[in-house]
Amino acid sequence: MSATLDRIGALLAKAERTDNDAEAEAYLVKAQQLATLASVDLAVARARVARREARQQPESRTTTIGEKGRRANPHLIALFVAIAHANDAQVDVASNSTYVIGYGMPADLDVVETIFASLSVHMVHASQAYVTGRSWVGESYVATVGRPRRRVRKPHTAQTARTAFYRAYVGRISERLEEARASALATVPATSPAHDGAAGSTALVLREKASEVRAFHRRQSNARGSWGGYSGGVRSASGTAASAGRSAASRARLTAQQALPGKGPGLPG
Repeated sequence: MSATLDRIGALLAKAERTDNDAEAEAYLVKAQQLATLASVDLAVARARVARREARQQPESRTTTIGEKGRRANPHLIALFVAIAHANDAQVDVASNSTYVIGYGMPADLDVVETIFASLSVHMVHASQAYVTGRSWVGESYVATVGRPRRRVRKPHTAQTARTAFYRAYVGRISERLEEARASALATVPATSPAHDGAAGSTALVLREKASEVRAFHRRQSNARGSWGGYSGGVRSASGTAASAGRSAASRARLTAQQALPGKGPGLPG
């Protein structure tokens, strides 16, 4: 699996360096395809050696998101969840939104960590460039206020513009990861001889793996309730914020070498 992660990292680095949007798109799609196909290959291999003691088992890993109270945390969590779900992993979220716990096969969690480390930095830095450009000045957004809840339009501030950017970015990344996953799965033969000579459905093997991960999550998780996601006033992303967020996510200039800053000025609220 280390060789696959190296290839994914190299593709993300190429996406970071290129100034060509089409090339950046192709590199990200290929990276997610490799991640998905690695998962398929491992799932088929596990089906073949299901009775062996050394077969791969689900595990859990904790990923730090940021200090308590940082406004970016819910959006970084939403990004992590989107990447995890595209790679057959389950996620628990800390009540204070400072960390997440991923549950899945080790190889899948490796992929989630690699892609998140790149996308999270890119999302935060791209949003900072957008907010600094101030194209959002004079625009408004739809907010929910009062009791009973009602929708009103309010003028953007730097913070609400950043939030709208984040929401659009995560939405577009989620679309692209799912598209890349579907494309990768379409290249896999409908049946596989992995089941000791019996033709088996690749889709069935993946469902069995996903079911095992969900069962492991139910056994190991101490989470109470479910994560509600972002709960602030920006209920829809529109205007230049949405356009900029989706455009940045479509470009996805990534690098596997950068790590998500845990604190300090590198991570705006």
